[in-house]
Amino acid sequence: MKTDMIFSPFEYNGFKTTNRIAMAPMTRARSKEGEVVTDLAPLYYSQRASAGLIITEGVPVSEEARGYAMTPGIYTQAQIEAWKKVTAAVHEKGGKIFIQLWHVGRRATKSTTNGVTPLAPSATKIPDKVYASLGDGTFGMVETDMPKAMTLEDIERTKNDFLIASQNAIEAGFDGVEIHGAHGYLFDQFLRKDTNHRNDNYGGSVENRIRFTMETVELLVNAIGADKVGLRISPFLGEGDSYDVDMPETALLLMDKLQPLDLAYLHFSENVANFVKVPDSYRDKIREIYSNPIILCGNYNKEDANQMIEKGWADMVAFGRPYIVNPDLVERFKNNYPLTEVSAENSSSFYGGGAEGYTDYPVYQK
Repeated sequence: MKTDMIFSPFEYNGFKTTNRIAMAPMTRARSKEGEVVTDLAPLYYSQRASAGLIITEGVPVSEEARGYAMTPGIYTQAQIEAWKKVTAAVHEKGGKIFIQLWHVGRRATKSTTNGVTPLAPSATKIPDKVYASLGDGTFGMVETDMPKAMTLEDIERTKNDFLIASQNAIEAGFDGVEIHGAHGYLFDQFLRKDTNHRNDNYGGSVENRIRFTMETVELLVNAIGADKVGLRISPFLGEGDSYDVDMPETALLLMDKLQPLDLAYLHFSENVANFVKVPDSYRDKIREIYSNPIILCGNYNKEDANQMIEKGWADMVAFGRPYIVNPDLVERFKNNYPLTEVSAENSSSFYGGGAEGYTDYPVYQK
């Protein structure tokens, strides 16, 4: 009988998992005063600890990095102490957990950045709305502000924010960190021609546009170790209402430069929002350039995941929304139990609130 590869252990250069199923990073918009992760978070994450790897929700590395209300940070001691309870709960269940480090760049308003003008590679506004304070004690969708083009000092400070956040994450007990370089956020904005109009060392040529990402990744690798650093990218997704046709080639150059660093993994986000389907020929090209671990994420099911691993295009596959409504997703996959489906009804509780839609999903009972 053929064994599903997603249940087999994986190991590379010090990075180890008990299976090849990852829980994808998902914003849940639940934090308390001081942007501290809530008291329910240890239960939420530990309920899902049978995943080979949990990647947390996006966690801002500073106040000015935040683009959405109620997203817990990793830049104060109170935040670190709260995350310690999460990592301890996951480790007690035998799980492995990375924290996703986040800077939204221009996808922000001053109300989410504590009054600071949002930062971006260039002063180009995105026609977008983000979940933020409405100024009357309630929250809703607010138009983004015109960003400020980052100075060299801003770039250096931001790289240092990621360095400190990675060290804070290790102090908090995380097994590693994932830099969020996808979905039109700060690193992605530097990579794309339509959002990066700089004429210095961080703009113009492909080599210059990947520089900010590379320098940040190298900084973290040197500080906490390559086996504790991952990077998420989305070369086949659009950014806002635009799609940079050169992004796939830009990503290939980035991968070529990343290859010698032996990162824990490179995480591709696919098949969501404004996307183009990834050609098989591109996946083959990736493997010619990049032989280190790859995680794929993008509305895959169990069968898709096994195929991607069997073909050598992925080492792990991450699942997003199915993990919200199926805390025991690994066990359901393994035993062919039916999945709780994502619906309009249950998705209404994905963001904000308390235990409902967060920690109250049951495991499967025969």
